[in-house]
Amino acid sequence: MHIKVKVKPNAKENSVTKVEDTYVVSVTVPPVDGKANEKTIELLADFFKLPKTKFKVLRGLSTRNKIIEIMES
Repeated sequence: MHIKVKVKPNAKENSVTKVEDTYVVSVTVPPVDGKANEKTIELLADFFKLPKTKFKVLRGLSTRNKIIEIMES
Protein backbone atom coordinates (compact mmCIF):
# COMPACT_ATOMS: atom_id res chain seq x y z
CA MET A 1 0.00 0.00 0.00
CA HIS A 2 1.24 3.50 -0.84
CA ILE A 3 0.30 6.62 1.09
CA LYS A 4 0.86 10.32 0.44
CA VAL A 5 2.62 12.12 3.27
CA LYS A 6 3.31 15.80 3.83
CA VAL A 7 5.99 16.42 6.44
CA LYS A 8 6.15 19.59 8.53
CA PRO A 9 9.61 19.77 10.16
CA ASN A 10 10.47 22.00 13.14
CA ALA A 11 6.91 21.76 14.49
CA LYS A 12 6.02 22.45 18.11
CA GLU A 13 4.88 18.86 18.66
CA ASN A 14 4.93 15.49 16.91
CA SER A 15 1.62 14.45 15.36
CA VAL A 16 -0.03 12.52 12.52
CA THR A 17 -3.34 13.63 11.04
CA LYS A 18 -5.20 12.56 7.91
CA VAL A 19 -6.44 15.29 5.59
CA GLU A 20 -8.44 13.84 2.69
CA ASP A 21 -6.04 11.34 1.05
CA THR A 22 -2.82 12.72 2.60
CA TYR A 23 -1.25 12.09 6.00
CA VAL A 24 0.18 15.27 7.52
CA VAL A 25 3.09 14.44 9.82
CA SER A 26 4.45 17.19 12.06
CA VAL A 27 7.89 16.49 13.53
CA THR A 28 9.87 18.51 16.04
CA VAL A 29 13.24 17.72 14.46
CA PRO A 30 14.89 19.73 11.67
CA PRO A 31 15.22 18.32 8.14
CA VAL A 32 18.94 17.64 8.52
CA ASP A 33 20.77 14.36 7.82
CA GLY A 34 17.50 12.47 7.33
CA LYS A 35 16.36 13.05 10.93
CA ALA A 36 12.92 14.30 9.85
CA ASN A 37 12.47 11.21 7.64
CA GLU A 38 13.43 8.91 10.51
CA LYS A 39 11.00 10.62 12.88
CA THR A 40 8.27 10.53 10.21
CA ILE A 41 8.67 6.75 9.83
CA GLU A 42 8.66 6.36 13.61
CA LEU A 43 5.43 8.36 13.99
CA LEU A 44 3.70 6.54 11.12
CA ALA A 45 4.71 3.18 12.63
CA ASP A 46 3.07 4.21 15.91
CA PHE A 47 0.00 5.55 14.08
CA PHE A 48 -0.54 2.35 12.06
CA LYS A 49 0.69 0.10 14.91
CA LEU A 50 3.25 -1.61 12.69
CA PRO A 51 7.03 -2.03 13.01
CA LYS A 52 9.23 0.67 11.45
CA THR A 53 10.73 -1.91 9.11
CA LYS A 54 7.40 -2.07 7.22
CA PHE A 55 7.78 1.53 5.99
CA LYS A 56 9.88 2.77 3.08
CA VAL A 57 10.13 6.22 1.47
CA LEU A 58 9.63 5.65 -2.27
CA ARG A 59 9.67 9.28 -3.41
CA GLY A 60 10.55 12.56 -1.76
CA LEU A 61 13.57 11.80 0.41
CA SER A 62 14.58 15.47 0.29
CA THR A 63 11.15 17.11 -0.05
CA ARG A 64 8.18 17.64 2.24
CA ASN A 65 5.79 15.72 -0.01
CA LYS A 66 6.50 12.00 0.04
CA ILE A 67 5.13 8.71 -1.17
CA ILE A 68 5.64 6.04 1.49
CA GLU A 69 5.16 2.34 0.97
CA ILE A 70 3.69 0.25 3.76
CA MET A 71 4.78 -3.32 3.16
CA GLU A 72 2.27 -6.04 3.91
CA SER A 73 3.42 -9.03 5.92
